[in-house]
Amino acid sequence: MSGQQTEPRPPRWLKPMNKVMMAVQRLGVPTGPAMVLTVPGRKSGVPRSTPMTPFDHDGGLYTVAGYPGSDWAANARAAGAGTLTRGRRSRPVKIVELTPDESRPVLRAFAVKVPVGVGFAKRSGLVVDGTPDEFEALAGRLTVFRFDPA
Repeated sequence: MSGQQTEPRPPRWLKPMNKVMMAVQRLGVPTGPAMVLTVPGRKSGVPRSTPMTPFDHDGGLYTVAGYPGSDWAANARAAGAGTLTRGRRSRPVKIVELTPDESRPVLRAFAVKVPVGVGFAKRSGLVVDGTPDEFEALAGRLTVFRFDPA
């Protein structure tokens, strides 16, 4: 065994749950703070949609990838732009990836403003208690994006 830490993997129920969330959104039913980000796939170019929970921080709209190395984050990074949808309302956005230093205050805010994300991170083993300090320590491991108007 090498001493290298393995990153947590998404639970098996995540993809089916994401499909349910997207179907509900397509019906025009807002699902709390959740939105759906659609970007072209980085290899296929086929539109890829992922539910997420963006949150406001210091006048900007941000999201945090739930897992290191997530496919949707790689697609968003490659695309640089996409569409955010909530219920029947969509808007084009520019997707800006933050550096680890820029992401620290956003990760601290995430710990307070996105309880569902904190629970998810606790269940996956990324954090123990879900404190702002624990989330700030994930800078450089979790991708953080800002959505700017396109």
